Amino acid sequence: MKRIVVYPGSFDPVTNGHLDVVERASRLFDEVIIAVAVNSDKHPLFTMEERKKMVLESTRHLPNVSIDGFDGLLVDYAMKKGACALVRGLRAVSDFEFEFQMALMNRQIQPAIETMFLMPKDTYAYLSSRIIKEIARLGGDISAFVPAHVKQAIFEKYNG
Repeated sequence: MKRIVVYPGSFDPVTNGHLDVVERASRLFDEVIIAVAVNSDKHPLFTMEERKKMVLESTRHLPNVSIDGFDGLLVDYAMKKGACALVRGLRAVSDFEFEFQMALMNRQIQPAIETMFLMPKDTYAYLSSRIIKEIARLGGDISAFVPAHVKQAIFEKYNG
């Protein structure tokens, strides 16, 4: 039986930290579905289609990774996709409380879906899409934090 995992997130934009987690998950599971989420609490810089395109371009080298968009309950989406687990990245202790609470809630709603936490490499532990967008908006260099095509897309958003 195929072991499928869902890696959800807004990926606005995808970062090298996200990609580190995806690459490691792709070695642990038969199939990784990167689920680009609609989040009504956030106001994304990029559209759903733009985010999916950036993630796709960033993961083309991983044959067992696919990209999808979703809206609704994550565990329902995971069940529809035949997933056995969710992968979540943990950067710091500050992420843990929220992620732990979500994992317990997801387990309550759908006990068949496990949650796996992966920490990015220490060189990416401080990265967040929000911080990268702020650095770029203020004219800073984000080359070390995102793939080149993502850097270009952010530059075009902020500089028309």
